[in-house]
Amino acid sequence: MRPGDQLASTACSTRVLVIRANVDSQVVVACGGKPMVPAVGAASGPDGALPGTLVGKRYVDGTGSLELLCTASGGGSLTCDGVPMAVKAPKPLPASD
Repeated sequence: MRPGDQLASTACSTRVLVIRANVDSQVVVACGGKPMVPAVGAASGPDGALPGTLVGKRYVDGTGSLELLCTASGGGSLTCDGVPMAVKAPKPLPASD
């Protein structure tokens, strides 16, 4: 997995773009409990009523070494090696005087 790779869920309509990835480790990124696949030619799965992922949000793993940008929302939740990924908090802008 490298920055710029696009992944698609087979469990829902979630699609993500890899922003940051540690190239030294192999991780399993899943959505809705099923591993994500390369987005090229991937068909989207069925979608739930409530979005588990939100378009435009960045998701990070617990160590901060993997960061994904959601490009299409879906009903599944993102996990990295079985651990739920969290929405990355936005950086505060500097105060203007």
